[in-house]
Amino acid sequence: MLTLTFSTGVVDAVGYLGLDRVFTANMTGNVVILGMALTGAEDLPVVGPVLALLTFLAGAAAVGRVLRRAGKGWTTASTVVFALVGAGLAALAGVVAALGDAVPVEPGGTPPAGALVVTALLGLLMGAQAAAARRLAVKDVTTVVVTSTLTGLAADSRLAGGTGEGWRRRLGAVLLILAGAAAGAALLRWHISAGLAVAAAITLLAALLGHLRAHARRHEAARARGGSPA
Repeated sequence: MLTLTFSTGVVDAVGYLGLDRVFTANMTGNVVILGMALTGAEDLPVVGPVLALLTFLAGAAAVGRVLRRAGKGWTTASTVVFALVGAGLAALAGVVAALGDAVPVEPGGTPPAGALVVTALLGLLMGAQAAAARRLAVKDVTTVVVTSTLTGLAADSRLAGGTGEGWRRRLGAVLLILAGAAAGAALLRWHISAGLAVAAAITLLAALLGHLRAHARRHEAARARGGSPA
């Protein structure tokens, strides 16, 4: 989950800097941008954030419905979802590379249809990832936002009279999404497709490692019961 948090930072940097200030994972940012744009603030996008919001919801709803039938923890369905997200990011990297001068979109300019399609599909993929991560319920690691993680880090800290439990995981999530955004911005200097390709590779790796770890745990549990793994 922490690895996927890093890749989310990369994807949001690509969206914000390369697709006319659109967040495809952090929906709070899109809502804020839309609120400012709808009240007359100049040079703020409307179509892109709306598309990202709608497709994010669609992706989350679809995966939520699929995983509702799956068991608890990391299942084969979880692996399939994360693998499809990674494959989708890889495909979009190729699409973006083929768009040529249409991306990155200049701030304040009118995004071409191709860029809007990429925005919509990124929102769909990030919604799917967020729903799958939510199903796994790793505390304080949603892979797409860190506001609640920061709140928990501060509110449960020893400074606030708490125990400080889980501070390493919380701090790691914040630092990794920060590092991912920095990496995405740096890769954008080469080409917008580079960030998507890196995010795709990371997501596919996370899907593989998660699947192998889950399989190993099921095998260990089956051996402890004296049976064979499912």
